[in-house]
Amino acid sequence: MTAPTPPVSQTATADPSPAGGAGDAVLLEVAGLTVDLVTASGWTPVLEDISFDVRRGEVVGLVGESGSGKSVTGLSIMGLLPARQSRVRSGAIRFGGQTLTAASERTLRRLRGDRIAMVFQEPMTSLNPAFTVGDQIAEAVRVHRGSSRKDARERAVEVLELVGIPAARRRIDSYPHEFSGGMRQRVMIAMAISCEPELLICDEPTTALDVTVQAQVLELLKQLRAEFDMGVLLITHDLAVVAETSDRVVTMYAGEVVERADVRSLFARPGHPYTLGLLHSILAEPDAQGELAYIPGRPPELRLRPPACRFAPRCWMAQDVCRTSHPDLVERDGTLARCHFTDAVPPVHDGGRPPQPAGPGR
Repeated sequence: MTAPTPPVSQTATADPSPAGGAGDAVLLEVAGLTVDLVTASGWTPVLEDISFDVRRGEVVGLVGESGSGKSVTGLSIMGLLPARQSRVRSGAIRFGGQTLTAASERTLRRLRGDRIAMVFQEPMTSLNPAFTVGDQIAEAVRVHRGSSRKDARERAVEVLELVGIPAARRRIDSYPHEFSGGMRQRVMIAMAISCEPELLICDEPTTALDVTVQAQVLELLKQLRAEFDMGVLLITHDLAVVAETSDRVVTMYAGEVVERADVRSLFARPGHPYTLGLLHSILAEPDAQGELAYIPGRPPELRLRPPACRFAPRCWMAQDVCRTSHPDLVERDGTLARCHFTDAVPPVHDGGRPPQPAGPGR
């Protein structure tokens, strides 16, 4: 096959314009964030040059396979990475004009649970089994709003009703194990919104839920976003969830951003082969042998990331330049993609699938 001509690379940091209806005020800005963690080999980069923003009233989907750095990004924003085992080597995280990467732990404690809140992936590891859900929600209200015990309890009832917990005034005295998985996730969301945060970070909030409950939780997030005009950072590996909820999408691979686009552009014609592979894994029909589409191989280990394009060993479009030169983010029709051949990435066609790369890895 004839090698496509790579576009002229340019470093691009501005996100594409948000979809209609999203607010213009930037709540969160992540700029050139590079984070290291301590491993057996010493300090190892897990995030490199991560840049995106979240505006008021919009949902930004942060997508990628397990190990791509999505959850570490969310924990970095919240300031929840262990201090002695992590460090921000470069870049900045800004929220409401305040630089969080330079903030003290005391300042971060005031922000967490109040102006910024997070819904974690597994409620049973986040909720304390020894306290009622009402006590746990009321604690956040008392700490951040200075409410009395009575007022905090009333607020807990209000938010439980808001997230659709039946008989909330009675269930407020129930323990986490007395709720189903979907109801526990609603409790986690109730706790997160109890102080009406400006930014809500949701880390795989529907992963362990069945399809019906997943749809209910996603619809709940839509309603809360509209009611509170929150910005939402939705961390997920599920592009179907992104299509249902998000205005813009940030695709991560092996610790770096490989694409940023509005959701309509991404689903019509992605700018990176990795994003195309993710889309085909949910859209393509099985082949003649009944095999579903998938991306062959696996993401590189932290210590073994290629110095050039990190996706090249798994990429069906890879050429010699991909194995020798690390691509910058380049722009194509408002989409930013970290690919030497972004102009040659084909549009998505229902039922089709990209060719598989030659050689090992399949």
